[in-house]
Amino acid sequence: MLIHLIRRYPNLQRGSQYSQLTAEDISYFESICPVISIDKGATEDDLEPFNTDWMRKYRGKTRLVVKPKTTEDVSKILKHCNERKLAVVPQGGNTGLVGGSVPVFDEIVINMSSMNNIRSFDAVSGILTCDGGVILESADSYLREHDYIFPLDLGAKGSCHVGGNVACNAGGLRLLRYGSLHGTVLGVEAVLPDGTILDDLSLLRKNNTGYDLKQLFIGSEGTIGIITAISIVCPQRPKAQNVALFGIESFEKVQETFVKTKQQLSEILSAFELMDANSQRIVGQVTGKKHPLESKSPFYVLIETSGSNTEHDSEVQLPSFHPITITNSRRNSTLS
Repeated sequence: MLIHLIRRYPNLQRGSQYSQLTAEDISYFESICPVISIDKGATEDDLEPFNTDWMRKYRGKTRLVVKPKTTEDVSKILKHCNERKLAVVPQGGNTGLVGGSVPVFDEIVINMSSMNNIRSFDAVSGILTCDGGVILESADSYLREHDYIFPLDLGAKGSCHVGGNVACNAGGLRLLRYGSLHGTVLGVEAVLPDGTILDDLSLLRKNNTGYDLKQLFIGSEGTIGIITAISIVCPQRPKAQNVALFGIESFEKVQETFVKTKQQLSEILSAFELMDANSQRIVGQVTGKKHPLESKSPFYVLIETSGSNTEHDSEVQLPSFHPITITNSRRNSTLS
């Protein structure tokens, strides 16, 4: 909460260089796009989802949420805010765990949920172009119809936005196989603080021209501009997948397992996820679900393989872990 932040940072104060929101400002924003405003009859409960982070650790006091529908809307909003010195916070699915997408004081929230269109998809190259407000799971579902997948997957996929994923350079579960967003994102469209629209939506993977401006926005957390669209290269959907969960006796054995897994599973290895006993205990307490393994271990490893040939992948055995001790394990579709 704000009081918690102020106690931790006693010198934290609203910047005196920022203007106060006026009725004229709200009317201007209302002429551009839908708004949620205390001054227009909204309640604090209406603004609660935008003022509070997913973990409910941080809380702001915004009076206004704007919901642009186009890149031009974002441009007009930022241009006005820049000229009026109104503080803003870009917000996507608000699923982050560090409070970066909620206000600290009364900043205007620019929520991107209304910018959720798939712009184009090339089934030959696998290049998807979409608005920054597209939900990750929606993008993946769209690609599934074309036998492709989004190169990023994570727990918040049902609510996080792809623009926000790029803005925070999310790693996710598929990084081991497909690399980071620094490699898969081909271009971005973004609006700079003064309202300037930067169109760098490249549709070519092999592009050796000029400065690679998109890299400045990947991981920028909205500090140099708001990402309104992305183009990204997507891999074909694997035809064969296997999942196994292991309990392992020490972190050193986990490291040995990782090395052996890469050696023996090689090109079909798509995920290697580590979980400790405490995290699994908390998950059980919160969800009430029974752990899938019969006995307990200090560490758990989930291994996923993805390939194009079921028979081939079935012939590739999980690593011979000797001398690594695996206390218990479970395999295949029951965990997928």
